Amino acid sequence: MHYNAEQKSKIILKFGFNNIKNTGITEVQVALLTQRINALKSHFNKHKQDHHSRRGLLHIVTRRRKLLKYLKKSSVLRYNNLIESLALRH
Repeated sequence: MHYNAEQKSKIILKFGFNNIKNTGITEVQVALLTQRINALKSHFNKHKQDHHSRRGLLHIVTRRRKLLKYLKKSSVLRYNNLIESLALRH
């Protein structure tokens, strides 16, 4: 369910403008949350009755939605690039 430090570093480098210490920008935060959401999806395929973790998933989805809303308000171009690269919307 968790991802290791190497996967996290790859995500940070990809979305953090090639700077490993650039973890605070919105794109990196959304990408890391998306990775966690995808990991939890596979968990729920096995454990359908895990309501406690489902509540945590809803919390993560809400955080991602708020960050995306902020990014869309501040920079539409960066928002569109992120949505396209993560394939979040169709």
